[in-house]
Amino acid sequence: MKRNRYLAASLTLVLVLGAVATASAQLTCPGSTPVPNGARVVTRIFNDCPTSTLNVINNFPALVSISDQNMDCFGFANLHNWSLSTDGGATSAAYENCSAYRWCADVTLSGTANGEGGLRLSPWWSPDVDGRFMINLNGEIACFGGRLPFYSFTGNHGITYTRGTTAHMEAIYLPHALDAGYPASIEYRISLGGGPTYSSGALSFDQGNPAEGHGAWGALFPHNVGGYFQAETGDGTAVGLTADFANICYDFGPTPTVPATWGRIKSLYR
Repeated sequence: MKRNRYLAASLTLVLVLGAVATASAQLTCPGSTPVPNGARVVTRIFNDCPTSTLNVINNFPALVSISDQNMDCFGFANLHNWSLSTDGGATSAAYENCSAYRWCADVTLSGTANGEGGLRLSPWWSPDVDGRFMINLNGEIACFGGRLPFYSFTGNHGITYTRGTTAHMEAIYLPHALDAGYPASIEYRISLGGGPTYSSGALSFDQGNPAEGHGAWGALFPHNVGGYFQAETGDGTAVGLTADFANICYDFGPTPTVPATWGRIKSLYR
């Protein structure tokens, strides 16, 4: 019975995504939405404190933890990230402009250093740095950079992040028709410490530059999906910061990695 229920949910996903895919002749997808089976971790993208002690735990999807300790340098920051992968973490999955998916994680920043972290949707020209859904230890919660439509949870809802709090963060990307009349959209959602969930609502992408050959009206191709962690080095005093990404989830592709119910699917289309 359980197997049949999961099969029905998978078939429903295929039908729903098929309807989206046929909404416009402009929606063409040479591949399909990637179905990840691991996380690729990249460390020291920014490396302003190369002598720090770095520890990485990659137990995707239960936990990806990056800890940067003994940061006693002068400078800006150390930047690390992880990306969803379809080959067990060897490479980052390349998402299409017309991919459709949802991903989430329970994100906790703890330690003595300042910094930020959160989810990431990075564009083709900046696959490791830009496109951030950020919680910052200065309190700010915002989404910005790369192809992402800007949104401030602090400005719109008056909420801020506090060190040590677990933030459930998720985002939903829908391609729609990938044209001016029905561009792709993304919705950001966050809940702090088990509290209420705040949503940005569906936000539309702009056109971008179609002459570059990576698509238009969406996140473009290829883009990478995952999370990031940036620890500030400070003033030479030894500090450290840890980012835990627990309960990483992903679904909504043609073959979801997590069984979904029809009610859950419908909630993504509201």
